[in-house]
Amino acid sequence: MDERASLAERFEEHRTRLRAVAYRMLGSVSEADDAVQEAWLRLSRADSGSVENLGAWLTTVVARLCLNMLRSREHRREEPIDVLMPDPIISHENGVEPEQEALLADSVGLALLVVLETLTPAERLAFVLHDMFAVPFDEIAPMIERTPTATRQLASRARRRVQGQAPAPDPDLTRQRNAVDAFFAAARDGEFEALVAVLDPDVVLRSDGGVARARHTVVISGARTVAGQALTFGRLSPFARPALINGTAGVVVAANGQPLSVMAFTVTDGKIVAIDVLADPERLKQLDLTALDR
Repeated sequence: MDERASLAERFEEHRTRLRAVAYRMLGSVSEADDAVQEAWLRLSRADSGSVENLGAWLTTVVARLCLNMLRSREHRREEPIDVLMPDPIISHENGVEPEQEALLADSVGLALLVVLETLTPAERLAFVLHDMFAVPFDEIAPMIERTPTATRQLASRARRRVQGQAPAPDPDLTRQRNAVDAFFAAARDGEFEALVAVLDPDVVLRSDGGVARARHTVVISGARTVAGQALTFGRLSPFARPALINGTAGVVVAANGQPLSVMAFTVTDGKIVAIDVLADPERLKQLDLTALDR
C-alpha cells in the first residue's frame, strides 16, 4: 500500500467522529461533509509524519473550519430570525439507519440543536468539544484564542442554556409516540383541553418558515397558547407520517409526495415540552425522505 492510500485509510478511521463533531457544530449535514472533506484535503497536503495524534489533529482542524463557517454565517446574515432550524435527520419510525447513528449519538435531538444555534460560535465550540467529545479545555482554548479558564466559563454558560431550554427526551420511544399520537388526535378532533393535557405547562413551539418567510417564524410558549396554535394542525393530521426526527418521535407532513413540514417533539415524563417545526419550502425540497418508504 502506498503512502497516500495508507493515509486515506487512517483518515477514514476518524471520518465518523469528525462528521459527528461537524454536524453538532454546524447543524447542517452538507456543511458538515464539506468541513470533513476540507480536513482531508489539508491532511493530504500536510506533513502527516510529524502528526503524533492524528485524531486530535483532525478534530482541531474540523473544529477550526466549523468555527470559521459559523462566524461567516453571522456576517452574511443581514437580519436575525427568531428560529433557525438545523437540518433534521429523518428516519423510519422503526429505527435509525446505521449510518445515522453516529450523528445522533448522545441524544442530539432537534431541540438541542436549535438551542445550540442561539450560542455564539465560541460558546458552541467550547460546549460541543468538551461536553460532547471530552476534549480538554487546554486543547480547546487556542482554537478560540482564550485561556482555558475563560473557555471553561464559555462552556459552562452554554451548558446552562442548553439544560434550561433543551430538556432530555424520554428514553422510551413508545411513550414519546403515545404523546405525539394523543397530540394529533386532539388537534384533529378540536379538543382544546385534551391538547393542553398532553402539553407541559411550559411547552415551547418553535417554527422556522425560512429567511424568505421570516414573518412566519414563530416562537410561542405555554400550554394554552401552544394548544391554541396546535388546533390549526388538525387539518394536517391526514397527511402526517410517523417518523423519527433526530432519533425522537415526530412526523413528516406530506401531501402528494410533497413535504409540507417536519415536526420534532421532545417528550419528557409523558408530556410534550418542545415542538420544533421546519416549514421552509426551499429546505424541505432538499430533504431525503426515502427512509420512510422502507
